[in-house]
Amino acid sequence: MLRTFLILLSAGFLTASPYGAMAQNLRPAQIAVGAWVTTGDRSRLLARVTDLAFASQASGSNVIDVDSDTRYQEMVGFGAAITDSSAWLIQHRMNPQQRRALLQDLFGPSPGIGLSFTRISIGASDFSPRHYSLDDRPPGATDPALAHFSIAATRTELLPVVKSALAINPRLRIMASPWSAPGWMKSTDSLVQGTLRPEAYGAFAEYLRRYISAYAAEGVPIFAITIQNEPHFEPKDYPGMRLDPPARARFIGEYLGPLFERSRIATRILDWDHNWDEVQSPLQVLADPVAAPYVAGVAWHCYAGDVTAQSVVHDAHPGKDTYFTECSGGEWAPEWDKSLKWFVHTLIIGSTRGWAKGVLFWNLALDEHHGPYTGGCRNCRGVVTIDSATGAVTRNVEYYVLAHASRFVRQGARRIASSGSAGALEHVAFRNADDGSIALIVLNPATDAQTFSVRHEGATFEYTLPGGSVVTFVWTAATRSIATRDARP
Repeated sequence: MLRTFLILLSAGFLTASPYGAMAQNLRPAQIAVGAWVTTGDRSRLLARVTDLAFASQASGSNVIDVDSDTRYQEMVGFGAAITDSSAWLIQHRMNPQQRRALLQDLFGPSPGIGLSFTRISIGASDFSPRHYSLDDRPPGATDPALAHFSIAATRTELLPVVKSALAINPRLRIMASPWSAPGWMKSTDSLVQGTLRPEAYGAFAEYLRRYISAYAAEGVPIFAITIQNEPHFEPKDYPGMRLDPPARARFIGEYLGPLFERSRIATRILDWDHNWDEVQSPLQVLADPVAAPYVAGVAWHCYAGDVTAQSVVHDAHPGKDTYFTECSGGEWAPEWDKSLKWFVHTLIIGSTRGWAKGVLFWNLALDEHHGPYTGGCRNCRGVVTIDSATGAVTRNVEYYVLAHASRFVRQGARRIASSGSAGALEHVAFRNADDGSIALIVLNPATDAQTFSVRHEGATFEYTLPGGSVVTFVWTAATRSIATRDARP
């Protein structure tokens, strides 16, 4: 029986299974440690290497200590946005077999990468084939009763792809963000630029409520919303809307929050959904005594500032959740090895150490021309590239960055403590709730290989990680179950 267990564990079959508990009775040397490596030179891409084994003590001075008794945030997951462009490509540039294979790879369990978190737009973003809202009216016309509200524009591409992803992973958490209120609600009478007119606050709150209800009726529950994508940015060629902190606080505190409460809508309201460089903006909303009770957390983007901003806001408001909701790769950073290191350092390790419960890249899929798009970024890169002529899929660096976390850190996992003087190495650790397995992600940003030991519950294993590479280790705790002590900021 023990031999069978070790064979199955080595093969990667024991993720959420009753055999996980069996490891509680095994000696450290009997516990296999799986290891998956991606190197900067692409010679290994999420490649399973020879299993390791625990020993009684560490050798050398580079030691990463994993402490599963100290736990932090519960993870919602890792993923990318199903933009209108991504959905259009998947629906119209892939045949049914290609479509099924790609979605199974992205959202399915191993050998898929198990994405469990995604983001969709409420109306158009820059990555939509056309600009639209869910209640468009001719210039000068209004619709305060929302008589023309409809989700019909999303039924051909977006909804089918989201439903297919949910069928593969029913636990998929979906957040949604508007890039703009309908133009007739705004100071510009347009989806482009402007701000929400105060007299339209009630109608916009009802617009968001109807959206959530309409998607729920389609079998697509919306886990969380932000009230505006990048509220301090007014792009000139795609939908956008400026909402400063006083406006966001008033809208949430006096309109949207009470409406959700009356309607018994459990969808979480997240503030900000913008860059790390303006911590005072979400702090100002969270300081508002009327709005703050309705704000579940803060969402962040990567395009300016530093990831440490997440901890600044979390430390000021530890009862509010943190999510990282947008970052895109692109041809401004074409070096594969540099992108691998930056994304793992910043998003997978930095953002989760900065309390993020979920981590999202931007476009799930784009074509070989970085589109389709209508304004905005013209050289962004998707997690995968879909050839618009053949439907063939190229897995980009963002795919492997996500996979090193999403395949092994399942929804409901808790981040746990990892520390130690392990040279240049960076790391973050998680404990899965379903089987007690530990996932440790280690990045070596240096040029040279680094040899180090990992110590957990008094036992260690040793590994040498090539320069510019990332490894995910997975093992099941050998001696005891996790304690119930939560870490505090």
